[in-house]
Amino acid sequence: MNFRILYCLFLIRHSRREIIHFDVTESPTSEWVVQQLREAFSDSTEDRYLIFDRDAKFSSDVQGFLDSAGVSAIRTSYRSPCQNGVAERWVRSFRNDLLDRVIVATSTVLHQITCTIITRIARTTD
Repeated sequence: MNFRILYCLFLIRHSRREIIHFDVTESPTSEWVVQQLREAFSDSTEDRYLIFDRDAKFSSDVQGFLDSAGVSAIRTSYRSPCQNGVAERWVRSFRNDLLDRVIVATSTVLHQITCTIITRIARTTD
């Protein structure tokens, strides 16, 4: 078995703390991020803001897509996770509840498990 680092991207609606999009990759690029945003905002979106950190993957390509979608980009300050507390709390819960208990072999398995968990959470909060 070959263990590799997997990268997750999730979009969370702050008003209800609802995951609206999630995906996994072994090699994230700005093109991959733009594709995920296209999938998440495929219809006209009522979401007005997207908060993200200063990772290089959030390049001018991402900014260009957000501008064309009518979504304002808000970058957190350098090394300031507290500026996006809702997302940081979800990451902590995700790590504690899933990744500390399951050995994930592939990105497909992680995606399937996570989508199942997100669906179950959505059902219990409705």
